[in-house]
Amino acid sequence: MDTAEKTRSLNDVLSLNPLDAKGLLQTFSFVGVWVIMFVETGLLVGFFFPGDSLLFLAGIASSPIAKDIVGLTLPLPLMLVITPICAIAGAQVGHWLGARYGRRLFARPDSRLFKREYVDKAEYYFNKYGPAKAVVLARFIPIVRTFLNPVAGVLEMPARTFFIWNVVGGILWTDGILLVGWGLAKQIIKVIPPNKIDNYIIPVTLLIVVISAIPVMIEAGRGYTDRRRSRAAATAPRDQVSQASRRDEV
Repeated sequence: MDTAEKTRSLNDVLSLNPLDAKGLLQTFSFVGVWVIMFVETGLLVGFFFPGDSLLFLAGIASSPIAKDIVGLTLPLPLMLVITPICAIAGAQVGHWLGARYGRRLFARPDSRLFKREYVDKAEYYFNKYGPAKAVVLARFIPIVRTFLNPVAGVLEMPARTFFIWNVVGGILWTDGILLVGWGLAKQIIKVIPPNKIDNYIIPVTLLIVVISAIPVMIEAGRGYTDRRRSRAAATAPRDQVSQASRRDEV
């Protein structure tokens, strides 16, 4: 490669939009997917990466018609094995950082990237659903999946318990979305011409986020139902006492 080609390659990397899943995939291939899986789930600076859409496109890129849609081909077996390992390893690092440094890990002022509300949201899910369920569900929620792992460490979730549910969540999230992309690739190209795929990347990404949030919405619905039942059970004795008092007065 001559100097001009090296310069063009460097400029392409420097001008790359980190939110552009297709650009990331075309520039860094499967190595980029693995690095981003680790960074997004393990380092606080990685929360803005498009993990869901990147996994979906990587699944498409592992299909027989990958070149027509994405422009490159990835090995599906390798993706199904290495991708969850990277996501699991990243989350383990996040948990270790939280356990090692405690709440001072989040002791920084709000900025354009970091918001204290991200930490509060992760802690809310942790307390609402319990440690095990929160670790799994957080994988399907952008931003929360980055901050919940160190929050679990700060709140002293045992390393062994965290590892078990981290593995479960990591495999369900990464391999699940990879296989969805792989399975839908042929259907996508039947509906959308390859030269217009780029126009549908954002809508498809939004759809993925919605689908990913379904487990959380189900849990939220169950929580709402449980709260209604609890309130009904709590008010029932008071209603009975009031009725009894009225009968005594009569």
